[in-house]
Amino acid sequence: MSIFRSVWMIINYKTIIVAALAIGSIYFCRYYNLHAEFPLTLVGIAIVFPVVFSIDSAYKRRERALNYLADMKAHMTSIYLAARDWEGANEAFSNEVQEMLIDLYKSVGKFLIHGDPDDMKREGKIVKRISKLSSKLQEFRSLGLQAGEVSRSNQYISKILVDVENIKMILKYRTPVTLRAYSKVFIYSFPLIYGPYFVAVSESYHPLLVFVMPLLFSFILVSLDNIQMHLENPFDQVGEDDIKLDDLDIRIAIGAGRGQVEA
Repeated sequence: MSIFRSVWMIINYKTIIVAALAIGSIYFCRYYNLHAEFPLTLVGIAIVFPVVFSIDSAYKRRERALNYLADMKAHMTSIYLAARDWEGANEAFSNEVQEMLIDLYKSVGKFLIHGDPDDMKREGKIVKRISKLSSKLQEFRSLGLQAGEVSRSNQYISKILVDVENIKMILKYRTPVTLRAYSKVFIYSFPLIYGPYFVAVSESYHPLLVFVMPLLFSFILVSLDNIQMHLENPFDQVGEDDIKLDDLDIRIAIGAGRGQVEA
């Protein structure tokens, strides 16, 4: 069933529109006896190559986002372990740090799922929580932690900030808008331009197979475009390959360090 669900994800109204354009173009060209054998290499150069390039770019962007999220969770876990295991620390202090880290991760997740990199309100909440966490870690000094170790904890805060900014840039700067527009123009115009070609090559086909090739081309091209669109924003929780941003991840990381999660 998962295969059918995945296939259904790449079929939408665009598939129907392009298929209808292909069928209409075939009828028109056959009615007016328009036929020509255009080179199919144009399809690969003008449509398939740009779309596949966009898919590869979006996939690599998703992989970088996963790396930054993994770094951020590792730094958060390191902060919690420092708060928990320092001999001068106490359970109340480590619990407060734990809740701050969970709230920070939640804020980052909501910001990314919301999908607006210019949302100053949600971004402000992230900055506010990082600031509170930084202030909280200064209590290490009163607990007797050495200055060098306090500095190391502050470095984890700095690294979290770097990870958040990197993820924000991935959210904001995606596949070039002009490239996406170019691909869409050719995908929608392809059935119309290549109507004479499909008429020419279908002269030796059975009448029931005349529309098979244009429909197949339409399905392939639109499906590739839909795959690219699903990968374009890896945080919107729409596609099956999106990055899951449940705060359970950080809870498990922190809980495992505390012995709360069974193997």
